[in-house]
Amino acid sequence: MEDKPIPLTGWRGSRDGWLSAGYRALIKNGVDAVKIMPLAKTLGLSRTSFYWFFQDRDALLTALLDLWTERTTRPLIDATRHDAATQAEAMLNVIGCFISDAFDSRLEFAVRSWALQDPEIAERVKDADSLRLSALSDLLLAWGHDTMAADVRARTVYLVQIGYISMQSCESLQTRLARIPSYVEIYTGTSPHPHEITRFSTRFQCRSSMADE
Repeated sequence: MEDKPIPLTGWRGSRDGWLSAGYRALIKNGVDAVKIMPLAKTLGLSRTSFYWFFQDRDALLTALLDLWTERTTRPLIDATRHDAATQAEAMLNVIGCFISDAFDSRLEFAVRSWALQDPEIAERVKDADSLRLSALSDLLLAWGHDTMAADVRARTVYLVQIGYISMQSCESLQTRLARIPSYVEIYTGTSPHPHEITRFSTRFQCRSSMADE
């Protein structure tokens, strides 16, 4: 969403256009920047156009939270359920979700920042954390870890990845890829096969090359 032109339709714009503008404001300047008049100015539309698509500002904020769920929690849970021939491959699916475009890290950071000033949002983030950890724990349980080990390993996976986001850590793709085999071993207790790492690395290097073109 962030890299596409804001879609407009007619003199009122469109729901997606207003949502896209709200998204951009949220990830760049925080929830306090998500206000109707500044968004209207950004879109070159009248303030009243907004009300054709949203009842009020709270409705737009709710839509942004729904978008956050769709672009973070859902893809992560889906990644834990992808087919995998080995436990290492299953974990590579999860790691791949976090470092790909599937998981919107900027939106995750913005919503977590928003949660620091709003108890209701904090509760929603807490619920999302619980769902995500449960999915990761279920994955590890399915590969034979006992309940405690699955819980601790799931937390290790999740807290490391959220730490990357919260600290806004900047690593080159090559640096991160070089660490993947060690992460997999720490997270699962098993080492990935060389061909699994080669396939995983090639997948992301190809994406990086395409993005640079």
